[in-house]
Amino acid sequence: MTIRGLQTPALLVDEARFDQNVGRMNASLDRLGVPLRPHLKTVKNVELARRMLAGHPGGATVSTLAEADHFFAAGIDDLLYAVGIAPGKLDAAARRIRNGMKLTLILDHPEAALAVAHAARRLGTAFPVLLEVDADGHRAGFRPDDPALIESARILERGGATPVGVMVHAGGSYACRDRDCLIRTARQERAAAVSAAEALRGAGFEAPVVSVGSTPTAMFADDLAGVTDVRAGVYALMDLVMAGLGVCGLDDIAVSVLTEVIGHRGDRGEVLIDAGWMALSRDRGTADQAVDHGYGLVCDEAGNTLSAGVIVRATNQEHGILARRDGERLDLADFPIGRRLRVLPNHACATAGQFERMWLIGANGEIAEPLDRCRGW
Repeated sequence: MTIRGLQTPALLVDEARFDQNVGRMNASLDRLGVPLRPHLKTVKNVELARRMLAGHPGGATVSTLAEADHFFAAGIDDLLYAVGIAPGKLDAAARRIRNGMKLTLILDHPEAALAVAHAARRLGTAFPVLLEVDADGHRAGFRPDDPALIESARILERGGATPVGVMVHAGGSYACRDRDCLIRTARQERAAAVSAAEALRGAGFEAPVVSVGSTPTAMFADDLAGVTDVRAGVYALMDLVMAGLGVCGLDDIAVSVLTEVIGHRGDRGEVLIDAGWMALSRDRGTADQAVDHGYGLVCDEAGNTLSAGVIVRATNQEHGILARRDGERLDLADFPIGRRLRVLPNHACATAGQFERMWLIGANGEIAEPLDRCRGW
């Protein structure tokens, strides 16, 4: 079967581009001598996860307990749950650990450490925990020199949990606009992680794990001395935000949404498609970049970008509105009702998260059986 047989909207993954992206990340980390702990929240699929894990120790990163269950059932059992642990999930985490899952938690506050310590005593579970460190003020984490970092490690240890090290996510890298910024941010990320780990060791903790990661910093790091693993996920699919950062080119983006023309707005020279925000997501990650792609960049059915510079200008729940980026009217004759197009997404994780399955596209547009995706939390 080819993509002509698919009902739209459909999530497509270009197999050749996916494999090339995985190979590129592997080569980058091989050069730096650090293993990858791939983040599986983007693909949410066992087959693609195994391709990402090949050649690495086998540990992976997830963003939900549902993902942890999905991959554990497939034999991927060493999992870092890389979201600050909600106390209400500790019983569920303990059940998974008792069932053989090597589940590591993260936290960034002494009160969260107290909750984990209390649960460890109550449930008889020595939760392994990474202390999240903030490298750039982007989101969560202790400052590397924050006394609360050491305090939290001591709370965990007294309660029977195990502070196994530190992790950093340099989400601020998404605000970079040039190569030098990405390199600086990667160095800053490494420095924050290593200094926090040294602080823990100075306080008597072994802290064997020093984990860093974001796709931009993983691709632009020039020194990872002291780091034990790198976490990244969107690198396998790439997206318009990554292209805008200079992390990849448009031709590296492996994920797209297949859609069909369903109408015209003749008075405005715009086109309607059957992929709205329910298919593309509401992510506007390119809005602050040099080139704003609206809700996605439009390609022909084969995946080639249209020469007129067509974007999804606006979305409703099930409708997308196509327009030229330069504001000129589209030639509606080029977009007959029923024409099939592909949309490259701003954010691969957000767009892929809208779908229960995806289709792996091989040579000549040939497709195999659908790949199911994990859903929920």
